[in-house]
Amino acid sequence: MIIIITPEQSVRNETEIINELFREGLDLLHVRKPVMDATAMRNYIKCIDSCYHEQLVLHSHYILAEEFGTSRLHFKESERQDIPDHLFEEYIVSTSVHNIGCFNALDTRWEYALISPVFPSISKKGYGNGTKILESIRQRENDNSGLIALGGINQYNIDTVFSENVDGAALLGAVWESKEPVKTYIRCRQNALL
Repeated sequence: MIIIITPEQSVRNETEIINELFREGLDLLHVRKPVMDATAMRNYIKCIDSCYHEQLVLHSHYILAEEFGTSRLHFKESERQDIPDHLFEEYIVSTSVHNIGCFNALDTRWEYALISPVFPSISKKGYGNGTKILESIRQRENDNSGLIALGGINQYNIDTVFSENVDGAALLGAVWESKEPVKTYIRCRQNALL
């Protein structure tokens, strides 16, 4: 599985690119727009073809999930303790972790977790330098939740990611900082050992 996370700051023709990514077979899109209010988020989602709304994962403004027929919600590591139980029954829920120990401790309610940074970040310069996350994945003990690698993944190293014990990869900087985001996604998908 390959996931793309939206850029924090808007990119020119962003929703048109998203629709094209879905047409090219994108599995899931994490809508992570921390500075958008609910109205702006609603307008943003309206620009994404409705046939793809089921493949959106909301990082905020969860109230919009029902309105758009989205069944997936994502929670940061710091938010995990405060999630009402009914959300686990009504939605497919994912989270983020920053070490394999936290991932191994997740219970079966979590569909998957993003673990980062596996490589130095492309979008956050200097973040993830010296990371050992990829090596630590070999200590995976939790098979109840999927493990999705994130951080610095591009067309040149995605095969390395998929050679480890992961269930997918998430792309951010490689796609959104590319002059050709859709072609970059396609190259990543082709180079992944899926």
